[in-house]
This record gives sequence, C-alpha cells and structure tokens, in this order.
Amino acid sequence: MVEIRRYLHQHPELSFKEVNTAKYIANFYKDLGIEVRENVGGNGVVARIKGAKPGSTVALRADFDALPIQEENEVPYKSLVPGVMHACGHDGHTATLLVLAKVLNELKDDLSGEYVMIHQHAEEYAPGGAISMIKDGCLDGVDVIFGTHLWSPVPYGEITYRKGPIMAAADRFEITIQGFGGHGAQPHKTKDAIVIASQLVLNLQQIVSRRVNPIDSAVVSVGSFVSNNAFNVIADSAKIIGTVRTFNEEVRDFIEKEIEKVIKGTCFASDCTYEYLYDRGYPAVVNHDKETDFLVASAKLVKDIHSIQEAEPEMGGEDFAYYLQHVKGTFFFTGAKPEATETPYPHHHPRFDINEKSLLVAAKTLGSAALNYQQTEDSKEESAEFAAK
Repeated sequence: MVEIRRYLHQHPELSFKEVNTAKYIANFYKDLGIEVRENVGGNGVVARIKGAKPGSTVALRADFDALPIQEENEVPYKSLVPGVMHACGHDGHTATLLVLAKVLNELKDDLSGEYVMIHQHAEEYAPGGAISMIKDGCLDGVDVIFGTHLWSPVPYGEITYRKGPIMAAADRFEITIQGFGGHGAQPHKTKDAIVIASQLVLNLQQIVSRRVNPIDSAVVSVGSFVSNNAFNVIADSAKIIGTVRTFNEEVRDFIEKEIEKVIKGTCFASDCTYEYLYDRGYPAVVNHDKETDFLVASAKLVKDIHSIQEAEPEMGGEDFAYYLQHVKGTFFFTGAKPEATETPYPHHHPRFDINEKSLLVAAKTLGSAALNYQQTEDSKEESAEFAAK
C-alpha cells in the first residue's frame, strides 16, 4: 500500500485530467485477472469481485484526483509534477482500495456476494465525478456503500463516524458590483465600487448571525475581493467570490435568496447595479443510521483501532453525498495524523502529509464492513424502497 501510495503521490493529476492514474488503476486489476470497467462516467474505474456464494452486493469507494498546489514537503516521494500535489489523501485512498481488492480476490472462493470497487475521478472539483459515474451504472445492483477519508487532524488508530449529516453542502457565489469610477481627488463624482463592496461583505455576515436559526449550522465566507486600480483611481467595479456551507436544504435555499436580498439593499442604497451568480456544489453527506451502526460494529473488530468516536459535523464538502442519495451506506474518517506532529498541516496545505500506517487501518475497516455485511429480508425491502425513491 505504501509503495502504491508513494508512486501516486509522485505522479498526481488534476480533476478531470486523471488519464494516467486511471490507466494505472485499471492495469492493476487486469494484472490480477479481475473484471474491470474503464472510462466510467469519464475517467472513473469500476472493478467487480464475485464471491463463490450468493449474497449482498457491497460497494467501496476511493477517489484519486489531486489539487493545483505546489508541494513544499521534502520527502523521497515528493510530487514530480510542478504545481500539482496530492494534498488531501486521495493517493492513500486509492492504495487502500487496490490492495483490499487484491486480498478480496484471493479469498473469493470462500466469500459470499459481490464487491464493487469504485475508483472515482474528480472529487475535488464540482460537479465532481460521482454524478457521472452513477449515471453510467457504477451503483447497478449495489445494496450498500461504504467510504472513508484519511483524516490528518485525527490521531492514528482512531475512527470517527456520525449518523445523519457529517459533511456540508458546498456552494459558491460570485458578486460583481458595478459602480462609477473616477479620479481619486473627486469622490463626489463617483460611485465607489470598493466602498460599496466593502459594505456588502460586512452586511453578508449578518445572514448567518441574525437571520439563520442558531440551531441550524451555516457558513457564509468571502474568500476573494478583487478591484485592481491605480492608487489615485476610484474603482469602477469590484468582484467578490465566496462560499456557503449548510447541512439543511431549507437553510441552503434560504441563504441563496437572502444573499441577493442583501446585495439588492446595499446596491439600492448606493445607487449602483450588480451581477449575482450562485453555483450549487455537492449536497450534504447524510449517513444512514443502520449502516453507520453496522460500520461501528465492524470497526470494533479491527484490533488496530483503539478509539471509535462520534464526529462533529465537518463544513467541508464531499461528493460521496450523491452515492448516499441512491443507496444506503455511510462515510467515516480514518485517523491519519502524522507521527511526532503536534499540529498537523491541514488538508489542501502544501505541506500536508499522512501517517502511512493509517492505510492499513482504513483497509481493515472497509474490509471488515464489506465481509461482515449481511442483509435481512427487511433491510432488502428498505433498500429497494430507498432506491425507488
């Protein structure tokens, strides 16, 4: 697993451009004689391992795209691609699933059911790869799905889980304020886009603090404010870009509308115009109760795990959400905090890294869940009803 992870770490590819990574994954399965399907919904790869006995169909998912980040780690497996880095652990996810698949294939004569290995492209960049892979049949016949994320803030040997929402819906907004520029010495003849946009940034902060029920978690953050001018020019226009994070769809709808209300009011007061774009990203990741309980029970069988904790909801987004809208399942975090590190570098940081021992914990936990999963007749009926909806 470590060898595979380090190879992938040295050869990262960006979302929707993971051609060589997809070939590497597919060739791994072909060399083992495992049934594999390429170009699923784009660059996705799906392998199926059939046990000798009848049983449930369990899907396991790993993503494999990297990020546009220049790596700053000085390690033997440092990225060889300028400006591209596995800064979120997807290289580890892929290595975990590949070796787990190898083991399951070796045991297939003694196994029941079928195991679907979903290697997903483009998790980092909306609309993501999950939607297209689902449309292309990656979940056909699947009864349940499990997925994990190697998580650097959580200590090695710890699993964190949560029933219901565990990761937030992740949306993007873009606002352009159109004022009326002019000479810096004659502000009375202008409509200063920077001043107006600055007021707007402050006004947007009141949506969560004063208009959203405190019981409902939400975030509205401005991440970019651009208006380039000479020192003596009052800005003609300004652009603001930000993100909204929510767990509740009603709150999500409400904030999208409230942002425009705030823009309208701010621009009306300053007699200027605006453009507003709101792009919906991934929905919230909502775990199913029974499958989460089952995952926890399976994790208790893994001797490498010394702690299983209920997680706080994360405001980060994940397109694993789409799988859970189609089949029952759960998504959890595997502790991957590097050794001898008091404060690990966060995900998406140029010095991000993981404790490679966590790969084995992730593989054993996913493997335990996959092998132990047995559906009763009641749960099969529930799965059929859920899929029909």
